[in-house]
Amino acid sequence: MPKSTKYVAKIPNEAGYIAYTPEEDAVWRDLYAAQESAVQAHMAQPYLQGLKKLAMPKDKVPQCPEISAVLMRETGWQVKPVPALIGFDKFYSMLADRTFPAASFIRSREDFDYIEEPDIFHEIFGHTPLLTDARFAEFSHAIGRAGLTAEKTDFSWLIRLYWFTIEFGLTRENGQLKALGSGLASSKTELPHAVLSGEPTIRPFNIEDILRTPYRIDIHQPIYFVIEDMNDLFAAADRDLMADIKAAQAKGLFAPTYPPVEKKAS
Repeated sequence: MPKSTKYVAKIPNEAGYIAYTPEEDAVWRDLYAAQESAVQAHMAQPYLQGLKKLAMPKDKVPQCPEISAVLMRETGWQVKPVPALIGFDKFYSMLADRTFPAASFIRSREDFDYIEEPDIFHEIFGHTPLLTDARFAEFSHAIGRAGLTAEKTDFSWLIRLYWFTIEFGLTRENGQLKALGSGLASSKTELPHAVLSGEPTIRPFNIEDILRTPYRIDIHQPIYFVIEDMNDLFAAADRDLMADIKAAQAKGLFAPTYPPVEKKAS
């Protein structure tokens, strides 16, 4: 997640609703239209089933109370608007409380094809479908619970397990590579990059390997992990994730497979 943003959070009223402008609703409409056929073709069934359950509007930004009503019925979760950027400690504490933090702003037309920080399209269209599935919801809850016990120096290690699964995880269905992650569902260019291009390295799901794999947020991922058996992921909710982190830390990070961030001229 970037350290700063040009975007300002939208403030909900007492009922939790946000007054989005017609222009902002139009951005949501066009983003949805741009992704709809791609997700139907390339996203895994748990995501698609969740998207169907949510029945979110296609022509305007969904409201968190309406999404929460479905999540609460299905898994006991809710989604709440938060400032444009939050820290790891807040993120983990909200997951531990079965609450998904949703950045409330929507990207501008200027950032239509790519935005570095998460916006409401990424949060709602990308994340909430999996939270209708009790097994994925419990995995996210486990990440939050682990975060509550972690030291700050452990935060960046723990988030890699979330990053390479809930954000950018892959699986296979009927022998075909399919996407699970929210970062793929909401990205016009990275979804086909991950499942069709043949360019990235595809590795088997392994918790210690994931914890040791560095990543950059501002590029297409050069590495994805494939969860062949979903039970392997769901079993992680019962693991001692802090023990996994300590084991990974003892071995150290793998060497990055991406170029370093270019320093901006001052």
